[in-house]
Amino acid sequence: MQSAVDVKGQTAAVEVKRARKRKGTWQLHAMLLPALIIVFIFQYIPMFGLVMAFQDYEPWLGFLHSPWVGLEHFKTMFEYEDARQVIWNTLVISTLKIIFNLGVPLAFALLLNEVYVMKFKRTVQTIVYLPHFLSWVILGGILIDMLSPEGGIVNRFLSIFGIQPIFFLGDNDWFRTVVVVTDVWKECGFNTIVFLAALTSINPSLYEAAIVDGANRWQQTLYITLPSMLPIIIVVGTLSLGNILNAGFDQILNLYNPLVYKTGDIIDTYVYRVGLLNGDFSYATAVGLFKSVISFILVVTGYRLAYKYANYKIF
Repeated sequence: MQSAVDVKGQTAAVEVKRARKRKGTWQLHAMLLPALIIVFIFQYIPMFGLVMAFQDYEPWLGFLHSPWVGLEHFKTMFEYEDARQVIWNTLVISTLKIIFNLGVPLAFALLLNEVYVMKFKRTVQTIVYLPHFLSWVILGGILIDMLSPEGGIVNRFLSIFGIQPIFFLGDNDWFRTVVVVTDVWKECGFNTIVFLAALTSINPSLYEAAIVDGANRWQQTLYITLPSMLPIIIVVGTLSLGNILNAGFDQILNLYNPLVYKTGDIIDTYVYRVGLLNGDFSYATAVGLFKSVISFILVVTGYRLAYKYANYKIF
């Protein structure tokens, strides 16, 4: 009986401590209120507009009086050749971005880690990291000038070797390559920091033991560095699955043109063009909703894979 009383007393004491803690931190929670209101207004309230995907929406009729068509727009999406091509373009471009944005920064981080002159190492890292802070509006204008077939610096350089000018941003054979290469160039520095941070967590005694056993730098990288970095590589790779349908709206919008719709038009730019420019709100909403549902499934799958194979979890 005495033990039960003690337990109740301890429980009561814990509850009192929790109440005091909540009372002392309510100001901090109140500071979150403006952010929560903004998120609710701009993220949750607009979700009611998804009903347009199941209606033949007309602005003058509104949500309540527009005729209901069910899954008609989703069926139309898979019947249109343009929509199928857009989905394919998105998968190809985003997959290539995921692969190269994983491989190139990893290789660069391994090479940079071998540099022992700290001033040179930090300078190179800063230079590579700078493009991450530039918007695609700025970079788009720079790239359009650089890749121009008439006077662009790239084509001028190619002309030295007798190569005819190439319309990189107007040729379907080149556009995807330009998109992937420029995206890797822009984000390489940021992704490199993640891998450099992982390199610093490797136990130096492993390398000392390998040197004693006669291992060279390549063998140390192959048998110590890469296996030690495997968890972070798995995390970065699996979490990237959630972006498989995000091929880079800002980048594509600032670089593409009607000449490269066949290989460069992605879901986001297609929704923008069909919905906002052509005024077909219902069909564009259906395409966007389809992308959001698939992306949600991939995000959940990615986190589950990251937890299973790398013990990574947010909550």
